[in-house]
Amino acid sequence: MRVIDELYLARPFYGSPRITGSLRKLGWQVNEKRIARLMRLMGIQAVLPGPHTSKPHPEHRIYPYLLRGMDIRAPDEVWCSDITYIPMRRGYLYLVAIMDWFSRYVLEWELSNSLESAFCLIALERALSGGKPGIFNTDQGSQFTSGDFSGRLEVAGVRISMDGRGRMLDNIFIERLWRSVKYEDIYIHDYDDGRATRQGLGKYFRFYNSERPHQSLGGLTPVEVYQGAAV
Repeated sequence: MRVIDELYLARPFYGSPRITGSLRKLGWQVNEKRIARLMRLMGIQAVLPGPHTSKPHPEHRIYPYLLRGMDIRAPDEVWCSDITYIPMRRGYLYLVAIMDWFSRYVLEWELSNSLESAFCLIALERALSGGKPGIFNTDQGSQFTSGDFSGRLEVAGVRISMDGRGRMLDNIFIERLWRSVKYEDIYIHDYDDGRATRQGLGKYFRFYNSERPHQSLGGLTPVEVYQGAAV
């Protein structure tokens, strides 16, 4: 599953047939049916519209995408969130993060051993305890379309925006965050278990927010921009 994750991160437009082919070229004796099952378990699919695109819960409301053509000029105008698969030496976890779109500042994050929505709501509650955005953008995953999650945003007076199906670029900044997290921390340290992963991610996100300069932010760190430094 670690190798699948690495292949998918490098080529997120690959569905199970191409992932299977890539694995075979690397010497793995696998069939597409097994790879498709593992990809469903990992919560990943090709980002292009088509038969591999995940479907939202049929009873959940889907909100329109509000960011197209929007000029985001300041922190807290837009927050975004997403979930990614985290491989460990023994097992795996799922990571949710909430990021400020303008500054790339990671407001909150949480881990879970399942894709139930509770860990997303925990991260949301913590983020909202320190402020709120004008718009909150996610994909159409059932964790974000659930009544508990969207209802909490509505109660807070936050407008909800959701990516179009299969449109990774609608939430591009948090997709870039996942690439940084995995290549700069997860793949390097190959954590043994959940406790080590949580401790390691805590250190990494402190580094990401406070020490890691971003070229797109004029060489400043996310916390400098989020707290009011001019880019």
